[in-house]
Amino acid sequence: MKRKFGDRANWRRISRRRFTCRYVESERFTGYITLYTIYNLKEPLWKTYGTHTYRIADKGYSWLQYYPKDSHFIVTAMFDEREEIIQWYIDTCKIQGVTDQGVPWFDDLYLDVVVLRNGEVFLLDEDELDDALERNDITQTDYQLAVATAQQLMREINNKQFPYFLMSLEHRKHCFENGEFRRNL
Repeated sequence: MKRKFGDRANWRRISRRRFTCRYVESERFTGYITLYTIYNLKEPLWKTYGTHTYRIADKGYSWLQYYPKDSHFIVTAMFDEREEIIQWYIDTCKIQGVTDQGVPWFDDLYLDVVVLRNGEVFLLDEDELDDALERNDITQTDYQLAVATAQQLMREINNKQFPYFLMSLEHRKHCFENGEFRRNL
């Protein structure tokens, strides 16, 4: 199981970036919200889902990430240089926490949900989850947690009850100035 950090400090592709983090308590959301803005990188990052290929990291791109308190998922809204949504990437996780330096992290449970801007939904990495169980990198309980979390996320998405789509669009458009958090989210 990999531990992933919100500041992506070890991401060698990126040579200049800005990372901002804030803990938020509100009626709509409680947890950490981070903004990772890319200023310079060695080469863009492209991903293919179905018949679509998208650039998800390049100069001027930003990733708005939500670490909902007491949840087993992390939501990353990926925006292009015009601050238009590219996709939402939802990681299932065993646990999440914060370093002594205030950087949120999570222990990835392999299974992911991607929602493209056109509304298409993809469940990813089922094979990685199965392999991790076979290698004993995760327990049967971890496996079941990942599957149950992904199923719940898919239900909420299909029933149009997943609040992070609109929330991330609003936050990216209205709550950030020059890559910094405004006072009120």
